Amino acid sequence: MDRYEEAIAKSRVPADDTVVAAEVNKIMENVSEYATPEVYKFLFNSIDLTTLSTEDSQESVTHFTQNVNNFDEEHPEFGHVAAICVYSNFAEVVSSVLEVTGVDVAVVAGGFPSSQTFTAVKVADVALAVAGGANEVDVVMNLGYFRDRNFEDLCDELIELKHTAKGAKMKVILETGALKTAEAIRNASILAMYSEADFIKTSTGKIYPGASPEAAWVMCRCIKEYYEQTGRRVGFKAAGGVRTAEDAVKYYAIVKSVLGDEWLTPELFRIGASSLADNLLTAITGEKLNCF
Repeated sequence: MDRYEEAIAKSRVPADDTVVAAEVNKIMENVSEYATPEVYKFLFNSIDLTTLSTEDSQESVTHFTQNVNNFDEEHPEFGHVAAICVYSNFAEVVSSVLEVTGVDVAVVAGGFPSSQTFTAVKVADVALAVAGGANEVDVVMNLGYFRDRNFEDLCDELIELKHTAKGAKMKVILETGALKTAEAIRNASILAMYSEADFIKTSTGKIYPGASPEAAWVMCRCIKEYYEQTGRRVGFKAAGGVRTAEDAVKYYAIVKSVLGDEWLTPELFRIGASSLADNLLTAITGEKLNCF
C-alpha cells in the first residue's frame, strides 16, 4: 500500500451516499436562518466572478473587469468580489485593468476543463498565467489517472503544478459530477489535499453536473479531517450551477456546520459564479440590480 492508498484507507469520513444525504438534510432543515442580508453580503464578497466563454476576447474581458472597478466606485457599501476568474490567456488583461485592491486575479489552467493534455503543457500554461499576473490558479484533477488508481502520477502532476504556481493559490477541481459517489469524492479530496492544494473545488461547470450540497458536505468533512491531522487549513470552493441566493446559502450553511466560523472568510470559502453576484445584490437591496 503506497502513501496515498494509506491516507485514503485511514480516512473516517463517511462514504455511504445514504448517510451523506441524511446529514445534508439535517443541515438543510435550518438553512433559512442564514437567509439574511449580512450572509448575502458575505457570500457576495466570497465570489470568484467568472467568465469562461468561447467568445471571450481581450475587449470583453476588459469590460468584465471594468465592471468590477465601476462597482467599487459606485457601491463601496457592499465591498467587492473575492476574485475575477478567466481563462489563463487573459490573466494579463485582468491584472492590467483591475484597480480594486483586494480582488485577486484567478485563472483556469492546465488543460481546463478536461485536464487531458501533456503535463508539460499544463506546467507551461500555469507558468504563463502566473507571469501574466494570476495569483490564483484553478486546475482540474486528472480523472483518467484517478479511474486507473494511478495516484502516484496524479499527485506528482498536481504537486508540480503547485510548485510552478509558486506563491499563487492552487485550487484543485475534483469534477464531482463525474465522480458521482461519496466514496470517490472523498478519495479525490484526500489526494488533492495531499498534493498541496490550497483549495478543493467542486466542478468546472462545463461538462458534468456542477456543485451539489452532498459533494460539498463530503469535501468539507475531508478538509476538517485533514486539518485535524496536519494543522493545515485548505479552502472550499463551490462552482457550477450556483446561481441564486438560495443556492449560495446552502453552501454557507454546510461550511458553517461542518468547518465552523473559521472557514467563513474569503480566504477559505469561495463560490465560482457569474449571475450569482447580481442575484445576491438584489436579495440584499430588494431591488433588481444588473451591475455585472
